Amino acid sequence: MNTYSKKVALNGVSDQWHKIILSNECFQTVKPDLSDIRIYGITQNDTIEVPYFLSLSKEIRSNTTIPFNLLNIVDDRKGYYFTYELDALETINEIQLNFANINFNWTVSLEGSQDQQEWFNILRDYRILSIVNEQTDYSYTNLKFKNSKFPYYRITINTSEKPILKSATILKRAVQDPEYHTYPENKLEIQEENKNTIIHVDLKKKYAVSLLKLAIDNSVDYYRPLTIQYLVDSTKTDKGFHYNYRTLAKRTLSSMEANIINIPSTLTQKFRLIIANNDNQPLEIKEVVTKGYIHTLTARFTKPASYYLVYGKSPDRYPIYDITNIKNNIPQNISVLTLGNEQQIAKKGQIVSGPLFKNKVWLWAIITIIIMALGFFTVQMMRKKI
Repeated sequence: MNTYSKKVALNGVSDQWHKIILSNECFQTVKPDLSDIRIYGITQNDTIEVPYFLSLSKEIRSNTTIPFNLLNIVDDRKGYYFTYELDALETINEIQLNFANINFNWTVSLEGSQDQQEWFNILRDYRILSIVNEQTDYSYTNLKFKNSKFPYYRITINTSEKPILKSATILKRAVQDPEYHTYPENKLEIQEENKNTIIHVDLKKKYAVSLLKLAIDNSVDYYRPLTIQYLVDSTKTDKGFHYNYRTLAKRTLSSMEANIINIPSTLTQKFRLIIANNDNQPLEIKEVVTKGYIHTLTARFTKPASYYLVYGKSPDRYPIYDITNIKNNIPQNISVLTLGNEQQIAKKGQIVSGPLFKNKVWLWAIITIIIMALGFFTVQMMRKKI
């Protein structure tokens, strides 16, 4: 254990299996790839290494594709109509449309019917679009709506241009949102440079970030390429610190979506977001909210001991444990251990330096003796000269 820098006591070990939720405090010390995390148990005559695996609280998606038949395609002065019949009466909440057309901006209506005689509005003036040029390649053609249950659906595309619909997919989506840490308010610095808006996000501490949400105050439509970078390291120069960033992801900001951006979970303190404005006015960025997945260790305990979570070692490697291959055999209801306070681990052979003289009386006594000795030798030298 003394090769690691920090330890945290694990309280409440009573069963074979337990979960441990990593704290934000842990992220300040652990390596960026989290490879230096270990669990050790201390007994009277032995040290036990506890196997574990790491999991993140990602969202759970369940997508069911609903079979259907295309009944007809017709058009008139108002637009083009596509009518579908489901093979069985099912609840749906999304229709994915795939067009051969590019560079379009259309409004769409979606209706449902029990008998094709009376139609009920589900979506009205819903926008779909495609933009392909040198600066961007963006499309938004999925119809999303609340749960609906009709045997017949009709899509109306309001356009004079003939839409070439290559395919359609009717879905029932079920999404269970993940648990997140919402991190404290961050510091934003925004600058305009070479037709780009550069947003510097400083979290003040290191966190494992997996979601960015941009609050943009604009009343006009926009579609802007976005580059997300994170700080790798910094170098001190005569002119100050030089920060080295690495590109993490590239996305598109759009007025049609919520601008909630999922990214690979990344341990860092600083982000840089680069919005390419081209010849457009810069967007008004009000806020950047940062969140991170809950990081959970699932561990197997086999003996009574005093157990500790330790971390902070460079270099180190990922541990290889058998339990990563037997996850299906692990019980479902596992209790979560409580964490003690983080402690610094004293290194083996480390000498704690202290003051040479803890009592000031001894210090003054020695100073007095030195002064008296200097005075004595000075007098003796003066007498010899006389």
